[in-house]
Formats: sequence, structure tokens, C-alpha cells
Amino acid sequence: MSIVAVEGLTKRFGDRTVVDRVSMTIERGEIVGFLGPNGSGKTTTIRMICGLLTPDGGSGSVLGHDVLTESREIKRRVGYMTQKFSLYEDLTIEENLDFVARLYEMPARRDLVAETLETLGLTSRRRQLAGTLSGGWKQRLALAACIMHRPDLLLLDEPTAGVDPKARREFWDEIHRLAAGGLTVLVSTHYMDEAERCHRINYISYGRLLACGTVDEVVAGAGLTTFVAREAPPELVARIEGLPGVDQVAPFGSTLHVVGADGDRLAASLAALTAETGLAFHRGETSLEDVFIQFMARADDNMKADAKATGGGER
Repeated sequence: MSIVAVEGLTKRFGDRTVVDRVSMTIERGEIVGFLGPNGSGKTTTIRMICGLLTPDGGSGSVLGHDVLTESREIKRRVGYMTQKFSLYEDLTIEENLDFVARLYEMPARRDLVAETLETLGLTSRRRQLAGTLSGGWKQRLALAACIMHRPDLLLLDEPTAGVDPKARREFWDEIHRLAAGGLTVLVSTHYMDEAERCHRINYISYGRLLACGTVDEVVAGAGLTTFVAREAPPELVARIEGLPGVDQVAPFGSTLHVVGADGDRLAASLAALTAETGLAFHRGETSLEDVFIQFMARADDNMKADAKATGGGER
């Protein structure tokens, strides 16, 4: 039985549909990435999965419980780490974990807190006030609070925003350790390197799920062609952007990255440019970032449609 198996999840706020018939499955021990632009419906979907929001449409199960009627049972078995640090900053690390243990009415509470402190490397800082911690240590404390009741499913909503690369690397090492022990993880992120550390990814844009699979499957399925030019003059960028078949142009230092969905048309345009300027283009590897930018360009913004219908601006 899948840990998460939902079909057609839909959520509306007023006249606006923020999640539009999203379906996904997640198996035990998987780390599944959830990606998409801001306002795309990632957080709303996560909250429906963990039982905090009731779907307006769709069906399915989470941990064997019905998402429509058994949200209380789901919440007891899920750990949910929000974007914003939500523990008490005027309590110490140890006091925060003790408070969480009391909420869940955990037996042998003191032993469990001590074990969690040790597991997450927090023992030496256990008496430090949470409000004085750096972003990386706050992140580690938040994760400790989420897993202390030994959930079967961990939901992480952009958990590494604002932390340094070393802290992000250590956080992901811990996530993989937990998954190896059988914990299932759904994590939303904007970082491409984090997406590539997931077993599978789902891309949602303005409420609609556009792609799912392994990173290689999603990149291959996008059908993009990429060319690279080295030592490209900066003044050529604007010109290349207007060529037939060119969808993206991105400078990386002195290297130019050119992407298009119509490979033959793109190749012909760049060949003509090479004949004229002498600048050589070589086939390159399409990145996950290229794919996501392409998805964003193709997607319809449901907020724009809503604003047009109401005669207003952004909300």
C-alpha cells in the first residue's frame, strides 16, 4: 500500500482554484520533491495531505486513512515542518522538545527528549535559547520537533530557505538517513540541487501538476534541446533571444546557454548565426533548471486570470 495515494485533489478559495485536480503517489521510504513557483499550490497541497485542509474535490488516502474523513488520524502520524520557524524562541532547545513531547503525551518523555537531542546533534546546545540560534541550528531543532513522535510521513515546506550551503548539505544527509530507516518524505524546494537529491520529483505550476518522475525522466520528457557557446560576446544575447526556435538564453560567465523546444529550428538558427559571426555552438546537456523555466513560461497564471475576471490587481 502506498503511503500517499491521492487523486484529483482540488482546493478553492472563493472563486479561485489554487489546487486543480492534483494526483500523486508516494511509496514507503521515498524522498519526493515538490517543486513550482511561488503561489503554485505547493503548500496548499501539503496541507491537504497532512490533514490540515479538507479538499473540495478528489479522493485518496494518506497512511491508509481517508483524506476526506480521517484527518485527525492522519495528523497523529505525520510530521510537518513549515517554512517559518514556529517553536518558542524564549525557551531552550530542550524545553521546546519537552513541550512537544507533552503535546503528544509521549511515554518516557525525558528519555525521548535526550535521545532526540543526541540523534540530531543538539545535546551540547540543549540549554541555549531557541531565539539565539542561527538559521541552520533552528532548522535542526525544527526537524527534531517534527520527528520526535516518530511519524511515518514527514512533510517539509521549503525547509532550507535562508540557511547556508553547509547547513543545507547536513540537513539533506539527515533526511536521507531517516528515509533509509523507512521514513517517507515529501519536500517542497526551490533549489535544483536539492531536487536532484530526491528519488522522484513532482512539478506543480499554478495549481496543476505538470510533470512527475525521476529527474532524468522529467528532463527527458520535456523534450528540450540545449546548445552552449563559449566566449560569447555579451551583445549577442539580445540578438539570440529573437531567433526562431530560441526559448531561453542564459549567460554563465563567458558561456552562453541556449535552449529551445524545437531542436531542428533552434539548430538551424544557431548554424546561421555561426556562419555570420564565427561563434561556435555545441550540443549541451539540458538542466533541471532549464526544464522548470520552460514549464513556468508555458503555464497560465491563475492569479492573472482571477485579477482579469474581477477587474483587480494581484491579491
